[in-house]
Amino acid sequence: MIKRTLYFGNPAYLSLRNAQLVIHLPDANGMEERAGNNTIPVEDIGIVLLDHKQITITHGLLEALLENNSAVITCDSSRMPVGLVLPLSGNTVQSERFQAQIDSSLPLRKQLWQQTIQAKIINQAYVLKNIRGEVVKNMLVWADDVKSGDSDNLEARAAAYYWANMFAFVPDFRRGREGVPPNNLLNYGYAILRAIVARSLVGSGLLPTLGIHHHNRYNAYCLADDIMEPYRPFVDKLVAEIVTEEMEKGINPDKIELNKQVKSKLLSIPVLDVMINSQRSPLMIATGITTASLAKCYLGDIRKIAYPEFL
Repeated sequence: MIKRTLYFGNPAYLSLRNAQLVIHLPDANGMEERAGNNTIPVEDIGIVLLDHKQITITHGLLEALLENNSAVITCDSSRMPVGLVLPLSGNTVQSERFQAQIDSSLPLRKQLWQQTIQAKIINQAYVLKNIRGEVVKNMLVWADDVKSGDSDNLEARAAAYYWANMFAFVPDFRRGREGVPPNNLLNYGYAILRAIVARSLVGSGLLPTLGIHHHNRYNAYCLADDIMEPYRPFVDKLVAEIVTEEMEKGINPDKIELNKQVKSKLLSIPVLDVMINSQRSPLMIATGITTASLAKCYLGDIRKIAYPEFL
């Protein structure tokens, strides 16, 4: 079953009753209005995004969400995702998988990173060809040439070509967190994607902190940052489609705001259709397949991660 993504961008009081998330909204005078039928089964929830300073969530609800392996994302004053709450235990054989992950050999991790970068470049090439109509033969060659551990850093070479062409029509566009729009849309989309992947890693009994390539003493989600790489182009494609829609409205691409309408479209990321293991699947389900395959790689059962492709 596809889990729901819930977004709260206005004052609200969120509580728990009979295993249901209960939504209380203030009335026009700021007084509490009873929830009525505003209830959602906790078991149906995959992600909760809290995007207002006047949102209150009870401890009972937070506990129920975490027991259900739901990810809770909080936003900062600029209304960008800033925090992520995940359960400490999400799998019955977690200890065994933690140990296998910790004990994994360097050659295995290098092979896994090779597969990850190959999948990322192939997906980037698809987006660049089908959205921008650019030549991508060079990117496909780079994907084939990726060595164990990406020792030639072909990820960076592909990224330079990709970003130089992906939004070439946007004045002064450079991919970066502080850059001009649509960087704001990309940042928001990647934050949602990161939460989805981190949630799946916990559900597969893995440590999101211990990466196969990313290593940063200040980063609690190194493995999530690794595994999300081949999924990023799906966010890029969605952002490109949003930019096209906004431009058709007469809005300059470097002036696109992260308003409620745009956020609503980005919140569809969990249900984007992808192809994985030769089957069509929503992105949120696919990340679970990917992380489950990664756990099997650590355990020595298989040697290849299942990554998504475009339909």
